Amino acid sequence: MGYLENYRYWLEDPYFDEDTKAELRSIGNDDNEIKERFYRDLEFGTAGLRGIIGAGTNRMNVYTVRKATQGLANYIIKQNGQDKGVAISYDSRRMSTEFADVAALCLAANGIKAYVFESLRPTPELSFAVRYLGCIAGINITASHNPPEYNGYKVYWEDGAQITPPHDTGIMAEVKAVTDYSTVKTMDKESARVANLYRIIGAEVDDAYMAELKKQIKNPDIIRDYQDQIKVVYTPLHGTGNVPARRILREAGFEHVYVVPEQEKPDGEFPTVSYPNPEAEEAFDLGLKLAKEVDADLVLANDPDADRLGVRVKDSNGVYHTLTGNMSGCLLAEYTISQIAAKQGIPADGALIKTIVTTNMADAIAKAYHVNLIECLTGFKYIGQQILKFETTGKGTYLFGFEESYGCLIGTYARDKDAIVADLELCEAAAYYRSKGMNLWDAMLEMYEKYGYYKDAVQSITLAGIEGLSKIQEIMDRLRKEQPKEIGGYKVLAKRDYKTDQVVDMATGAVTSTGLPESNVIYFDLEDTAWACIRPSGTEPKIKLYYGVKGNSLEDADAKAEALGKAVAELVNA
Repeated sequence: MGYLENYRYWLEDPYFDEDTKAELRSIGNDDNEIKERFYRDLEFGTAGLRGIIGAGTNRMNVYTVRKATQGLANYIIKQNGQDKGVAISYDSRRMSTEFADVAALCLAANGIKAYVFESLRPTPELSFAVRYLGCIAGINITASHNPPEYNGYKVYWEDGAQITPPHDTGIMAEVKAVTDYSTVKTMDKESARVANLYRIIGAEVDDAYMAELKKQIKNPDIIRDYQDQIKVVYTPLHGTGNVPARRILREAGFEHVYVVPEQEKPDGEFPTVSYPNPEAEEAFDLGLKLAKEVDADLVLANDPDADRLGVRVKDSNGVYHTLTGNMSGCLLAEYTISQIAAKQGIPADGALIKTIVTTNMADAIAKAYHVNLIECLTGFKYIGQQILKFETTGKGTYLFGFEESYGCLIGTYARDKDAIVADLELCEAAAYYRSKGMNLWDAMLEMYEKYGYYKDAVQSITLAGIEGLSKIQEIMDRLRKEQPKEIGGYKVLAKRDYKTDQVVDMATGAVTSTGLPESNVIYFDLEDTAWACIRPSGTEPKIKLYYGVKGNSLEDADAKAEALGKAVAELVNA
């Protein structure tokens, strides 16, 4: 059907409720809005669904969520996994509780037990719960750091990681095969409870999750001796992190934790920020204000589903410095791996894992500690996939994994990035460095002196709607054909195209494989360990430009990164 036929079908079919029809009647004179809502089905991609909340096939609503869940249920049944059940969590966003119940009751109607958290929980706890409960899959209702009009639906498999091949393509095919909304199954909640197909979970899983976080503490004695000297300001940005972050820091021994009061309570409208992203400066406005009032050593901000951590740290002059995801990731990698080395020694098959758009400082850290550096595609699920590979083959020991977008995992209790454990480990690192007469900014500067002044950055170009999608594809197609010899004054050593699985040596013309799954990403290896990468966002209508350099000082690295950033933008906008 065309978009107008789809629109009329939703208006006229008795399957859709009156509130939905009223919303659709209100846009009856806006052809462009009708087209945006109905020109396609909201895409169920490799991470699930994400989109604007509203009525229509290209929107997040109870019907598209139920349809996606029916496809997931069909796949689970074909995998003979229906007896294991599915864990479901949700965040503070608009419609999150409703979407969680819609998914649970669709599963129940298909004979699959749903384990639903009693209230909002962070993404990493869902990842943990899937494995703890022995589920075949997990569903997390969240749109992470997107603006308030968005919500999403992430699917996890039994290993606790977001779905990867072959399950992602298998589930996508089953969702696409559900074409008639009226054939999607559901049942009422009370009947599902009576049939033991709808079970509320909470404290038991919380306690088990907290116990795993505590196992990641490296120096409890140092926390005990120095925790009263560490002051922390924390903000959950109106999301899920408030309760678990405060609990783990309190139980670990940190007493001076100040929560930003204006951002403490869950609120899907995110009233204090334009969008709740710890990468954004505005996310720290209130936290820094409080930090200066209480003279805090560090400011921590988690995104609404608490899988990302943004950081500000105070130097000896009282100035607060921003740590990018690359910087905080390297700081935590250095602390974690150095403590493993000091206390039990680095295993021969130890590994540090990063994504392809993450800083090359990670490579330098791995080399210094004689651990394997493994690179994978963007998306923490690929780091989780490596952990699963280690477990199933018995080859490889996970030491640390992170990505530039403010996400890391310490330990293997979960298979997704966990900002709650990162909150804990960074506070522990602050106590550790305090015991050495240093602060976290001193530790960062020491790393620069040891490994080099790496500077990495990312630019995002928003291209929304139908035209935006087409423009993004045009850019990628053009870059795929071009073979630049230099970018921003840096000689291009190799061009990696992860869609065609080719690495071209620019000097010899030799072609080799990327060794990674197909992905719409183009990467340029440049001289002097510099690099640039272009990829469409997997969760937002954006094309993202990543780049990194290595300088001789902070100022030198800043200047080089600025120049390379301009060159990469010109390459994309040519």
